[in-house]
Amino acid sequence: MVGTSVAREVERVLELLGQAVGRGGPRVLQIGARTSVSDRNELNWRALLHKRFGDGLEFIGVDLVSGSNVDRILDICSTPIALRRVLGEQPFDLVICCHVLEHTRAPIRAARNIESMLKPGGLAYVSTPWSQAFHAAPDDYWRFSVRGLALMFERLEILTAFYSGGDVGLDVAYRVERNGHPQLDARAGAVEQGLFQVVLDHKDNRDVLSRQATERLPVSRTYLPTLFVNILGRRGGAGPVGRRRKVTSPKTR
Repeated sequence: MVGTSVAREVERVLELLGQAVGRGGPRVLQIGARTSVSDRNELNWRALLHKRFGDGLEFIGVDLVSGSNVDRILDICSTPIALRRVLGEQPFDLVICCHVLEHTRAPIRAARNIESMLKPGGLAYVSTPWSQAFHAAPDDYWRFSVRGLALMFERLEILTAFYSGGDVGLDVAYRVERNGHPQLDARAGAVEQGLFQVVLDHKDNRDVLSRQATERLPVSRTYLPTLFVNILGRRGGAGPVGRRRKVTSPKTR
């Protein structure tokens, strides 16, 4: 378990992007780019990237509806033809997809589209909730584990995977590694269970519920914080979307 922060992990994304594009400017796509008052803790990727790469940056923000930071209207689950019609044929150096996949009707199709839009060597930064309250924007369908994301983005090389927190004012994150590489098999599940889960007995459970401002139903004695899983993947150079990578469990190793 390696302590880190979202800020440090994002800095690593920017460093790798800079190494990939050299002196040229990157072409970057942000999926779910629309900003709102409730997104006060969300990163301003456009500003971060412009500060690093200047006017050489080509940044496109897409969302289902128009709004601040949105350049084009697009559903990431669309057909490849529809994506090319909106975004053109040129692939991207970086695709950012944060807090979006849980709201899509077809997240595996979205993952395939993200993979296909990357240049060889291009990067995808994906963040989704492992545990979070229901938030319909416009609806809320899915939750993901690190290994679930690794399976969905099986055609990418996973460079790093980490857990991060929610709206608590702390920029704390944790990577799970073995010999300096992301731990992507089922043994990493002990980390979630042993370090992030808090189990309360019946009395403590009742005490917590009694202190809430509005009524809460006592359906569980186990609590998890708002917890996000994050991966940074890179497209390989072989074939249309790179080399497939297998995620195995101890039983299949």
